[in-house]
Amino acid sequence: MPETSGSTGRTPETHVIDFRAAERLLAARDPRGAVKLLDSVIAAHPENTAARLLRARAFFAAAQLRPAELEFTIVLEREPDNAFAHFALARTYERQRRPEQAKRHFRLAAALDPKPQYLEAARFDA
Repeated sequence: MPETSGSTGRTPETHVIDFRAAERLLAARDPRGAVKLLDSVIAAHPENTAARLLRARAFFAAAQLRPAELEFTIVLEREPDNAFAHFALARTYERQRRPEQAKRHFRLAAALDPKPQYLEAARFDA
């Protein structure tokens, strides 16, 4: 009998399938469906930063800003040099009308990775 995670009968392979399906759901503009799939993946693998980042993106797309903020923050605790996570957290703060926190993370994103969209959002010249 295959090894399972918890009593749900889910295997590590099933979690990979759920993660990939969640990516497709998010791309198809079904962020809530993506979150549902990722909940079980993260419950079984709370240390999985990629799953947390994907769930944060899904929460953001679903306008669930507090859960998105929490997930982006967890990602940054583990990967403080993740420019995308800083940028996405900044966008989350921006949507919550928290401009000072947003500015800090936009600038961190631009400092870590000088992509044009990160540099533009950082507004270093302002």
